Amino acid sequence: MTRKNIIIIGAAGRDFHNFNTYFRDNEEYNVVAFTAAQIPDIDGRKYPAGLAGSLYPNGIPIFSEDQLPRLIEELQVLTCVFSYSDLRYEKVMAISAVVNAAGANFTLLGTKNTMIPSKKPVIAVCAVRTGCGKSQTSRRVIELLMEQGLKVVAIRHPMPYGDLMAQKVQRFATIEDLNHHKCTIEEMEEYEPHVVRGNVIYAGVDYEAILRAAEEDPDGCDVILWDGGNNDFPFYKPDLTIGVADPHRAGHELSYYPGEVVLRISDVIVINKMDSAPPEGIQVVRESIEKVNPSATVIDGASPIRVDDPDVIRGKRVLVVEDGPTLTHGEMKLGAGVVAARKYGAASLVDPRPFTVGKLTETFEIYPQIGTLLPAMGYGQEQLKDLETTINNSDCDSVIIGTPIDLNRLIDIKKPNTRVYYDLQEIGEPNLEGVLNEFVQKHKLV
Repeated sequence: MTRKNIIIIGAAGRDFHNFNTYFRDNEEYNVVAFTAAQIPDIDGRKYPAGLAGSLYPNGIPIFSEDQLPRLIEELQVLTCVFSYSDLRYEKVMAISAVVNAAGANFTLLGTKNTMIPSKKPVIAVCAVRTGCGKSQTSRRVIELLMEQGLKVVAIRHPMPYGDLMAQKVQRFATIEDLNHHKCTIEEMEEYEPHVVRGNVIYAGVDYEAILRAAEEDPDGCDVILWDGGNNDFPFYKPDLTIGVADPHRAGHELSYYPGEVVLRISDVIVINKMDSAPPEGIQVVRESIEKVNPSATVIDGASPIRVDDPDVIRGKRVLVVEDGPTLTHGEMKLGAGVVAARKYGAASLVDPRPFTVGKLTETFEIYPQIGTLLPAMGYGQEQLKDLETTINNSDCDSVIIGTPIDLNRLIDIKKPNTRVYYDLQEIGEPNLEGVLNEFVQKHKLV
């Protein structure tokens, strides 16, 4: 039988998972290439033979997505499998048009063929867009479960930007583990809050191997928490799915892929940031939930902020540094740093664009909608240095650090600065405590 040639279109995450779960040992298909987008410097590598399996002794090359038409023709590709997230529907279909015009089929894999079952109860926390507040929701879930004496092991959506073989299965239990695994800023932002709260978090490339390691974690495991990335749906079959929606981007929950999938499959939906969102945005999200998932439990939530030193902000011309992916493919115009600037009376926001260097200048060229905020891009040492130089070059009085971790630990910020903190705060009932009490009783965990 002639194997069908396949290209997987991705961004170093869902693409590798789709390959591992559906294509790796499937003799019907021949994956001839991955393509890469969204994340810098991941094309030009190979998915290594050690991860690709016996059908791919030479590994699988990774190309830039803009080479798709050429690759489809030269490699005689039958089907392209779209495998990354947080894209407007128009963009997904624009890619499908490129694929179809080149002569290939365009397809999307669903939950049935890609979710791995666990022998432990699984809670999945996902979001309808990047930057909705999924991470603080995950932290709240873990805190509530730990208060009941349960051992929670978190598993994070992949961010494998380095040595893929070395990243097959990663376990983080201490801050030192972050350095050992040479984590990027984006990875630290997701892993560090778990570690400092005393729970273990896993990540990597091979998510079945990761799940089996987590289930047998040496510190114990009662519950697996899937800490989803972007607006992707879970890699594991959940027993409870919690989705997070953002009324600052009302309507996006029904116009982005695969965010609407998350909205439709969630048992519980948290409408976050209600303390800073416009009432009309909150109402739009409520109507979207009622339209596609009326049986979901809806929890009202806020993200109140605090800072180390309000005097660093009050009356000052401030440079606001926000989480990178939230501003880039997440398309947010307002993050925790902006909210802090308004709350504590900043005189004005300083535009970073005249002061950017290197990779950060390229980031603004690719994502011009970022505007007067500075994304904390740090996928490698070069980007970290560019971030440091840009901050120190900026003509500002002080800096607001709106990222989930303290950038002072990673770069040398020479200007006065203060960090923003934010956690999920549920408003009234229903709330996560009630939802989780039912979950614990149902699975006889206590």
